[in-house]
Amino acid sequence: MENIILVGPMGAGKSTIGRLLAKELRLPFRDSDKEIEQRTGASIPLIFDVEGEQGFREREHAAINDICQMRGVVLATGGGAVLRQDNRRVLRHGGRVIYLCTSVEQQLDRTSRDRNRPLLQTPNPREILVGLMAVRDPLYREIADIIVETDERPPRLVVVEILDQLQSLAPRESLGRSALS
Repeated sequence: MENIILVGPMGAGKSTIGRLLAKELRLPFRDSDKEIEQRTGASIPLIFDVEGEQGFREREHAAINDICQMRGVVLATGGGAVLRQDNRRVLRHGGRVIYLCTSVEQQLDRTSRDRNRPLLQTPNPREILVGLMAVRDPLYREIADIIVETDERPPRLVVVEILDQLQSLAPRESLGRSALS
């Protein structure tokens, strides 16, 4: 079975939907941010404080690369994972990529009380999210096999839509992998 890789902005529901999707498919669930925290023994905000965003992105690349070498996992990536071209290549070839698309308003609602979002610890998180979306949305779309809107939709409905769309995709002969059956 191919890996299922969820990309999208913070607050799109990647972890919640990823867990539900993994349960439905009876596959292991992996979260690249949680993987980084387990490997380092440090929180994401602490890594940002000590190593900066560049240090975090190096750790993120290593985690994504390792997880994408596995087969049959559901992976939720961090919102900025697509910034590096080598990450986009690894993700694109690592499985079926699903872009969970959401509005800035929904992101603000879902992240407003979360202190584990280093990029949002600012007086104007909306401005940050608008800027991030302008840069990242084209990159998510570049690597996505499927795009699913998550705004104001129950996670279980999103999972059903993902499963339906995955079943309609043709196999990737060029990668030597079969599609979901």
